[in-house]
Amino acid sequence: MKLSQLKIIVKEAVKEAIQEEMKDILLEAVRVPKISTQPTVQEKVTPQPLPQADKAQLRENMMNVLGGMMPGANGTLNATSKDVPLQMTGPVDTTSPNGTLPQGNVSMDQIMGLMNSKG
Repeated sequence: MKLSQLKIIVKEAVKEAIQEEMKDILLEAVRVPKISTQPTVQEKVTPQPLPQADKAQLRENMMNVLGGMMPGANGTLNATSKDVPLQMTGPVDTTSPNGTLPQGNVSMDQIMGLMNSKG
């Protein structure tokens, strides 16, 4: 028997063995797990309401983080669709080699505003 014939036979045998093992592994992975004899631990958590003082502190912290983002008359944010000129419809692919950015315009004022904003 030639060495090349032996290699072919060994490769085929190894391939067969791997395929059989893979079948067993996949079947084992998709089987429904058997019921364990040990009890399952379930934790019940009751949410506690946040005290009013903590709510006020949380709101103040959020407003500090948001900073000067278009504050309204009473400190609320007034963002409209005019503030977001880019419109995306359907799936947008920006990651593949053939991907493109969504259609739309961003003015230089908006770009400069982002670059000059405190943050």
